[in-house]
Amino acid sequence: MAHRRPRQGDRLDGFTLGARLHEGGMSAIFEATHPDHPFPLLVKLPFIDLGDRAEIVSFEMEQMILPRLTGPHVPGFIAAAGFEAPQPYLAMERIPGPSLLIRLRELPLPVEEVAAIGAKVALALAALHRQRVSHLDVKPANILFRPTPDGLRGDAVLVDFGLSHHGHLPDLIEEEFHIPYGTAPYMAPEQAMGQRDEPRSDLFALGVLLYQFVTGVLPFGEPLMLSGVRKRLWRDPVPPRRLRPDCPPWMQETILRCLEVEPARRHPTAAQLAFDLRNPDSVRLTPRATKLRRDSWLRVLERRVNLDRSPRRARTAATAHAAPIIAVAVDLREQTAPLAEALRASVSNVLRTLPGARVACLNVLLTGTLTGDAPLDEEGRSARVQRQAELRHWAAPLGLEEGRITFHVLEGSNAADALLDYAVANGVDHVVMGARANSMLRTMLGSVSGEVAAKAPCSVTVVRAREQAA
Repeated sequence: MAHRRPRQGDRLDGFTLGARLHEGGMSAIFEATHPDHPFPLLVKLPFIDLGDRAEIVSFEMEQMILPRLTGPHVPGFIAAAGFEAPQPYLAMERIPGPSLLIRLRELPLPVEEVAAIGAKVALALAALHRQRVSHLDVKPANILFRPTPDGLRGDAVLVDFGLSHHGHLPDLIEEEFHIPYGTAPYMAPEQAMGQRDEPRSDLFALGVLLYQFVTGVLPFGEPLMLSGVRKRLWRDPVPPRRLRPDCPPWMQETILRCLEVEPARRHPTAAQLAFDLRNPDSVRLTPRATKLRRDSWLRVLERRVNLDRSPRRARTAATAHAAPIIAVAVDLREQTAPLAEALRASVSNVLRTLPGARVACLNVLLTGTLTGDAPLDEEGRSARVQRQAELRHWAAPLGLEEGRITFHVLEGSNAADALLDYAVANGVDHVVMGARANSMLRTMLGSVSGEVAAKAPCSVTVVRAREQAA
C-alpha cells in the first residue's frame, strides 16, 4: 500500500497545510498556518515513501543547521519532526516574494543592479560564515530578499541548508557519500574535489552568479558529469568584458577574483567582497581587469599537468571533526532486547574512555538479490526511513544530545564491507557491534563481526548477550 502524500488542508502538529508552492522529486514545500505563529509560514516535507538516501541525509542536515542560525539573512526556524515521526517536516518563516530565479528571464542586468544584488548576498554570506556555516549551494533559487516597508528589496535571505557544512556539527553529507554534492554550474573547484569546509567556496558560487547576471551566460556552462565540473580546475572562463564590452574593469576584476581556482586568491571574506561591490573606486585593479581572452592552451596544459602531478588533497572526512568517533553497528533484523542493552552498555563504557567522543549509529540496508532487504515495508513506507526511526529509538536510552550522535543507513551487498568502508572513510576510532546469533544465515554468510574485527583500522568491540552465550 503506497504511503499517502501530504496535501492542502492536512494538519500536522498544529500546522495546517495551505497551497503547495513547490514540489521536487523528493520533497514538497507548502504554505502553512499555526495558531501560535501569526505570520506566514512554510513547511518542508520529504517524501518518506521514496526514502532516497541523499534526500534523507540532506533533510537531516537542514534540521540540524537551521535551528542554530539567527539573524535577518536566514528564515526563522519554527519547529521540526525527524524521521522517527509518521511524517517528518521542517517548519520555518516564509519570506514573501520570489527568489532570484525569476530574474534569469531578464538577463543581462545593468551592472549597477548586479553590484547591488551581489553586495546584499555577500553580506548574507558574511553573517552565515560568522556562525561557522558554509552554504555550499549558493544559486539564484536559494536567494530571496526581505521586502522593505516602501516595497524595495531589503536584506538578502539564504534558504535551503541541506548541503551546508557547520563547523560545530558532524557533516553527514561528507561521511556518507564519496562524491561531491552541489549545483554543478555554481560549484567551486575545491568542492568538486570533495572539500566541504571552505567558506570561500560560497564566494566562488557568488562569482558565478555575478558573471551570469552581467553577461547572461554561465561561465562554465551546465556540465552534466563530475568530470565536466572539474574542468574549471584548469580552464578559465571567457572574460566578461569580451562578452559585454561595457562591463567596467572593476566589475571584471571582482568577478574573476571570485572565480580563482585557489580559495586563497579570492577575497579573504564575504564582507570584503561586499565592500568592493559597494565601493568600485576602491577596487585594486590587476591584469584580470582588462583581460579579453581566455588563457592560452599552453597555459591551460601547463596547469593541467601540474594539477595531475601535485599530491591529491585527501578527503577531509577523517580529520573534519576533532571529536573521536565511536561507530556502533546495529543489526535491526536480529536485534534482541538483551543484545540491544548489552550494545548500549558497551557504547557507554567506550564513551567513558574517549571523553568528548560522538557516536555514529550504523545500519546496513542490504542490496543483494539473495538476502537483500525490501525497499518498502508492508505499509508502503521506505525501509530506509523506517531504519532511521528504529536507530533513533534504539539509541534514545543513551541520552546523547544532538550533535553527539548521528544515524546512518548504509547500502551494500555485504554488511561487513559497508561498515569497513564507513570506518575507513571517516577515521572511526572504535567500532562496537553485536555478534550474529547462531543461525542458518550465519552458516551461509559467515560472521560479519569477525570480518570487521579482522580488517577494521581501529579497535573493535564485539558484544554478545548472555542469552547468546547460553
